[in-house]
Order: sequence, then structure tokens, then C-alpha cells
Amino acid sequence: MTFTYTPQGVCTRQIKIEITDDGKIGDVSFFGGCNGNLKGISALVKGRTPQEVIGILKGIECGYKGTSCPDQLATALEEIEEEL
Repeated sequence: MTFTYTPQGVCTRQIKIEITDDGKIGDVSFFGGCNGNLKGISALVKGRTPQEVIGILKGIECGYKGTSCPDQLATALEEIEEEL
């Protein structure tokens, strides 16, 4: 299943997340933001469970924003878990 999330308070405008049939994260695509860093995050979370990634990324801040692209990915995964 593929989910689309609109992040708040960061440079990234949209995050697309694929959850595989076994409940793990497949592809993650960020639209906007720091391209290299976000490709790295996408590669590191692939194959992990949403709960594992939430535990790692939740609460990471970018400067004074109070959130970050990784934190927004964690928020998106929390919403996805509620839907599943």
C-alpha cells in the first residue's frame, strides 16, 4: 500500500511511503527538502517496521523549527499505523 503525507513546518512538501505486504517500509520518497539527506534517510528506513523507525526518528529537530523531515516521517508512520 502507498500512503501520501503532507508534512508541516519543514521544507519537504510531500512524503510518499510504501508499506509492503509484510508490514515493513518499502520505498520512501520525499518531494522538496535536502535531496541527498532525504535519499539517505529513505535508504536507511527501507525494510524496517514503522514502529522501529518511529522510535528512531521521532523528536528530531531541524534548527528552530521544532520538527524535521525525519520527525515528519515518524508522524506520517504513526498516522499510517492508525489506518492499518
